[in-house]
Amino acid sequence: MLLVPGFLSGDWSLRMMQSWLERVGYRPYLSGILFNVQHSERLLADLRHRLGRIEKETGSRVSLVGHSRGGLLAKVLSQRRPQSVEQVIALGSPLADWTDLAMVTQRAVGVVRTANELAFGRRFNAEGRFAHDLGLPPAVPTTSIYTRSDDVVNFRSCLRPDIPSISVWGSHNGLVINPEVYRLLGRLLARPRRAAGLRA
Repeated sequence: MLLVPGFLSGDWSLRMMQSWLERVGYRPYLSGILFNVQHSERLLADLRHRLGRIEKETGSRVSLVGHSRGGLLAKVLSQRRPQSVEQVIALGSPLADWTDLAMVTQRAVGVVRTANELAFGRRFNAEGRFAHDLGLPPAVPTTSIYTRSDDVVNFRSCLRPDIPSISVWGSHNGLVINPEVYRLLGRLLARPRRAAGLRA
């Protein structure tokens, strides 16, 4: 499986989850993202290559587990490469409205947007293809795990009628070390694998 970190985070934020998954018998791969701040299409290009290498190495489809913005990237990646993705598990990801954020998060997005405009000429609020693919019905089984006490995104933005959702206790950033989340991951990852070529 491939673990994708959230906004302003990197692979370092998922080390505990990676270690737990290894202890229970899985082969989790990190994304290669140092800080999740770049334009989505740039990040997706790197993730697509990473996904291809993992699929080739393991010989099977890859489950994607993404935290916050990482869950959005995982959802869009699965839309574009459904034949390579087994399932998507999004943790605290605003899959219904990716702009529905807490005020402090909005300010951080503003800073990153300016940096991306200066560095790449790309704006976070002009990601038309990304937003379109995010809004499409899931191409693979997708689950949203969220917390009602989320202090980064409006928890209602994690809810969509076409995506099963599960509520847990805790904070937004705590989702990556939450024992309840780990129990759910164990259950979801243990589901029977889909038949080849079968879509959600």
